[in-house]
Amino acid sequence: MSTVVGILLLAVLLFPVYWMVNASFQPAGGIVRGDWFPSSPDLGGYGVALRDQGRNLLTSLVICLGSVVLSLGLAAPAAYGLALLGLRGTRPVLLGVLVTQMVPGIVLANALYGAYAELGLLNSYLGLVLADATAGVPFAVVILHTSMRTVPREIVEAARLDGAGRLRVLWSVVLPLNVNALVTAAVFTFLFAWGDFLFALALTTTDTVRPITLGLYDYLGAHTSQWNAVMATAVLASLPAALLLVLAQRRVTSGATGGALD
Repeated sequence: MSTVVGILLLAVLLFPVYWMVNASFQPAGGIVRGDWFPSSPDLGGYGVALRDQGRNLLTSLVICLGSVVLSLGLAAPAAYGLALLGLRGTRPVLLGVLVTQMVPGIVLANALYGAYAELGLLNSYLGLVLADATAGVPFAVVILHTSMRTVPREIVEAARLDGAGRLRVLWSVVLPLNVNALVTAAVFTFLFAWGDFLFALALTTTDTVRPITLGLYDYLGAHTSQWNAVMATAVLASLPAALLLVLAQRRVTSGATGGALD
């Protein structure tokens, strides 16, 4: 019985995804008829979507990869120091990191807009990378700290006795033992940035830098008569995140539960 209920719930949850994919293959105007299956699949919507939104997809990809690199570059040394260097005040620092995740995004967006206007970071890749990293860094610090606490201190001390500096220990010993946590932090940071709409809307005022979320938002108003192109854009925007989760599923599961029993 529970299996049947689970299948029904899964079907309900996945139905919007199915309808999105189905509508993307309908001829222009086909979605109005509500065909359950396209009798003759039409790729015209994907051609229009790639022509109009291809640049926005690349923009989002650049911003997401930049956010991942920046977030891990800041979070890994911070988590290492908090977990393995015996620093005082670790708990208050972690509490502060968690509190930063509770700040509403609109508050950060308003504060960043004024700062960016003075620094010339509006409508820039760097500006959006920094903004999206505000969500990635705290999450990565918490995940990596929890995982790094499980690293035996004897291994770290042995590396130090062999002459390795703290950065060498981090790079050659600690990080290889926490690959799952790194992948988990990277995946979620990528997803945070890929799905960002608020920062993209608040910190861009021109078409110079246009993430796919904002491009899709603008697309809805301009192409309401071409729903196949709109849905094709939505499918293309969903693919990177879906593929990333599928490829990293095992490591994300292990990384999310790593250190839970510590």
